[in-house]
Amino acid sequence: MNRILGKNGPVVSAVGLGCMGMSGAYGQSDEKESIATIERALDLGHNFLDTADYYLAGHNEQLIGKAISGKREKAFLSVKTGQMVSVGGPGPVNGHPDYIRHAVQFSLQRLKTDYIDLYTIARVDTTIPIEETVGAMAELVDKGLIRYIGLSEASPTSIRKAAAAQNITALQIEYSLWSRDIETEVIPTIRELGIGLVGYSPLSRGFLSGEFKTPDDVKGNRLHMPRFQGENFYRNLELMGKIKAMADEKGCTPSQLAIAWVLAQGNDIITIPGTKRVKYLEENIAAENLNLSTEELQTINAVMPPGVVSGQRYPEKFMGTLNK
Repeated sequence: MNRILGKNGPVVSAVGLGCMGMSGAYGQSDEKESIATIERALDLGHNFLDTADYYLAGHNEQLIGKAISGKREKAFLSVKTGQMVSVGGPGPVNGHPDYIRHAVQFSLQRLKTDYIDLYTIARVDTTIPIEETVGAMAELVDKGLIRYIGLSEASPTSIRKAAAAQNITALQIEYSLWSRDIETEVIPTIRELGIGLVGYSPLSRGFLSGEFKTPDDVKGNRLHMPRFQGENFYRNLELMGKIKAMADEKGCTPSQLAIAWVLAQGNDIITIPGTKRVKYLEENIAAENLNLSTEELQTINAVMPPGVVSGQRYPEKFMGTLNK
């Protein structure tokens, strides 16, 4: 299944592949299996590969560069930039034009390509006008280094300012059964402006897959996520039981139900579940063939209304980088 990303935008796979976990974000990963997963996605016609230049200091881009070697034309590369990292967590956001101009060159080298399809500023740099950031990105479009401009985790105000200055193709932001705060203002704004939505973490960092049974199952970056901690974990585990029951009744996995729900929210939405294994890639992709009836969607919304999840999606220090 393909969808048009934004008004008059590119045609991309409705279910893409988030590649962050291939660089150790959620525990140890295997390079051979990761590359096989990317290759399998492309073989199945799922071209949207999402990465960032700060995923393990460029390791993720290098990995993708190896995987797409000789088959660049099959891939739609989505690259985020601008989020600096520091010891112990996220660093400052850098959306300065000079940084953007330099960062893209390093990404191109690591990916071993001469262009990036969708180049996205990972967070809004509130120290400079967003018009300057997207202006620098527009220069890269003119030079043929990137094809489309994206925003991530941007507020309606920032989205409007950016779209008034340049052609914005997509907004990447978290969207799942457990992260629905964007439905009130963000989604109406981008629909008004003809901007597509790239929803990341449709499985709420794996919780909606049903793989976590006890806190001992939680590894990697998830250990710092509030939804996986303390009483939040046990409350959310109870919610997960309800999702599993609905999935069992539908004859699918909880992951597939969660992904299908996101896709059912509009044809202008694609989703990028992350995985580093072929098995789960194929399971996720199969969700695009899962049709949810109006009655089923109403049931899911009644059981999982907005705000039902316990805990924020990020630690407090990271929530501060989100553009409100």
